[in-house]
Amino acid sequence: MPEVGFYHLSKTPLDQALYKILEKVLLAGKRAVVRTSSEERVDFFNASLWTIDPASFLPHGTRKEGHAPEHPIWITHDSDNPNQADVLVLTDGADSKCWVDYERCIEIFDGNDEVAVLAARERWKNIKNTGARLTYWQQTDLGGWEKK
Repeated sequence: MPEVGFYHLSKTPLDQALYKILEKVLLAGKRAVVRTSSEERVDFFNASLWTIDPASFLPHGTRKEGHAPEHPIWITHDSDNPNQADVLVLTDGADSKCWVDYERCIEIFDGNDEVAVLAARERWKNIKNTGARLTYWQQTDLGGWEKK
């Protein structure tokens, strides 16, 4: 059963937090699928990962670029795992029934959005009932993460 980490954003915009989380995934030698809510959000994150840190590069791709097995980070709104990722990252309230197929699942939600918070709480309860290992991380004032 994978570890499921809930990441409660409060300071940093989602795309910036996602960039830092994906950096750590790659540094750990893992591959990731980022699942979001729509094709528009796929395009947004695709562009954002190119521009957040001009001095750095996170290799990633989408269905538009193709060649999924070559990309350590794959951004999608579908439920597939075309790059054989170890880590599933859920954003924008995207849900997935196949989180159990990954080593780790990371759910990032906006703590300033009450609807997102309520939805994350509901997913927490549902996942807890499966017996999965859950962790809760809250963003610090400096944008880092503190395990609660």
